[in-house]
Amino acid sequence: MDRHLPPKSSDTSAEPSARPNATSVAPTAAQMLAAARLPVRSRLRDAGLRPTRQRVALAEILYSRGHRHVSAEDLHAEAVMADVPVSLATVYNTLNQFTEAGLLREVAVEGTRTYFDTNTDDHHHFYVEGENRVFDIPGSHVAIGAIPAPPEGMEVVRVEVVVRLRPKKK
Repeated sequence: MDRHLPPKSSDTSAEPSARPNATSVAPTAAQMLAAARLPVRSRLRDAGLRPTRQRVALAEILYSRGHRHVSAEDLHAEAVMADVPVSLATVYNTLNQFTEAGLLREVAVEGTRTYFDTNTDDHHHFYVEGENRVFDIPGSHVAIGAIPAPPEGMEVVRVEVVVRLRPKKK
């Protein structure tokens, strides 16, 4: 039996958008995934992905606890604990496919450390060094100015800020 993925918090909230000039556009893959609490298989199909047994199982694990940041290794460990037979390579491939389909956001905090964020809304991140912990900063809490003009033929897609933290030294 299919489990259902939870709706995104912004889909059920009465709060106004954090983007004051947001215009109405076609739904993203992440919005389709969160809409109407459809079964996981239907949501994967709506995002253009074939709902294989492993994709469905990983999506159920990934989205079962709301918005979160997870590494491929963490998701693999959760899959093993849930008796889902999947290799680490398959987890990486699935996370990358979900990201390309707009179901996840990739957050690169170091050259070798990447997290996948189930919250695809516009926002930024804190990263706690030494703890390998990532958490959200609402997009409206970061002011960015003077973005350079992109090279000819290119457009700015998104600006992401990662604020690195560590405990104060006494």
